[in-house]
Amino acid sequence: ELKEIVIKTLENDGNVLIPSFAVDRTQELLYILKKMSMDGELPKCRIFLDSPMAIRATRLYNKYENELSQESQEFMQESGSIFDFSYLDYVQTPEESKKINDIESGAIIIAGAGMCNGGRILHHFKHRLWNEKNAVVFVGFQANGTLGRKIVEGAEFIELYGEKIKVNSTIHTVNGFSAHADQRQLIEWIQTFERLEKIYLVHGEEDKQLLFKEELLNKLTLKAHIVKYKEHIYI
Repeated sequence: ELKEIVIKTLENDGNVLIPSFAVDRTQELLYILKKMSMDGELPKCRIFLDSPMAIRATRLYNKYENELSQESQEFMQESGSIFDFSYLDYVQTPEESKKINDIESGAIIIAGAGMCNGGRILHHFKHRLWNEKNAVVFVGFQANGTLGRKIVEGAEFIELYGEKIKVNSTIHTVNGFSAHADQRQLIEWIQTFERLEKIYLVHGEEDKQLLFKEELLNKLTLKAHIVKYKEHIYI
């Protein structure tokens, strides 16, 4: 799905905007884009990683390549570093980030924050969200109350820096990218503990926490407590 969006947008002289989280999501994206490049699937373009935090995280991934998946290590043996290829530019300074605005088409811009509640992605939205040739690809969950959630739910306009911006770009949500363990993986992890007295659920939306709490009771006969906002827990 991601490949189709990227190829179609670039071939139509558009740009792809990807709000992304700095750790894991960004590195997965770079892996896919490099693989597309190596396989001849990626149209000629420039890829900008416009996030100092994501750049620092990516350097750590590169430094400890022996900790990556077997598939990633095999790919690196064939083609060199996942995080270094001809189309890719690392953007550090605000000045370098602003220069991306000069590129009219053929850019893939990966920038934080993942839920669009801050960061450099907002500047790229201001300059490109109104253009119907462009595409915005969400690769992570958008929490209630975030700008990302408003866009995903079909907002016609958003307000940035005191200015109303028309949402004309095509909006896509690509599921399957996640740095988090799913319910099954969490249950498998909990089963490895020899002694576990208390479980507190502190992350996720309430309906998902209730389902997970029920699964823990049914599958492991373990009781869990959903922590409320500002609740004090004594351990």
